[in-house]
Amino acid sequence: MVTEGTEKPTIIFTYGTLKRGFSNHVLLQDMIAAGDASFLGVYQTVDRLPLVCGPYRVPFLINFPGSGEHVHGELYAVSARGLIRMDELEGITRGHYERLPIKIRTDEDEESGKTMEVEAYYAHRNYAEALWKRNGEKGFRCYTEKEAKGYVKRKDRPQHLTFLEQIGIFISSNPNSCCCNKNLPVPSPPLPVNVVNH
Repeated sequence: MVTEGTEKPTIIFTYGTLKRGFSNHVLLQDMIAAGDASFLGVYQTVDRLPLVCGPYRVPFLINFPGSGEHVHGELYAVSARGLIRMDELEGITRGHYERLPIKIRTDEDEESGKTMEVEAYYAHRNYAEALWKRNGEKGFRCYTEKEAKGYVKRKDRPQHLTFLEQIGIFISSNPNSCCCNKNLPVPSPPLPVNVVNH
């Protein structure tokens, strides 16, 4: 079990496809089976934060405290070995997401004011503001089957584009177009997309 031994686990708040019932939860299931993760419960953010969908209905938490909603998600204790796997999935070294502190609480702790500081994967700061604006500065409090409708797994996305290029195309697309991005034009050859300037 991840909580045994001398290694202190990292506590991760998940809000999207890593939650139970969603496509990337298989990673956490594997980690739990290997003793590299354990489920701690259902929690919500203390601060209001934007939770939005990007290309292919991929969820992103944006580090803009005071905007958005109190986001609901799941908490996991993760070993160092498990954290490497999660960081890889979230593209930490590729600038997709960044793992930062977040304050959370249970629904029961709302009245008592008891909070915990853990970590979560946020949309990378290089495109977070543009992604928030692209979503009309509106988010949701929980990534559910409704928000996930139209989610496209990695293996089914255009393989000739990087995820950052896909994010750039989404940000620069018409917000009134199909949210699942099935009809977005794909540049050929791929154009470099500087998401910092979008």
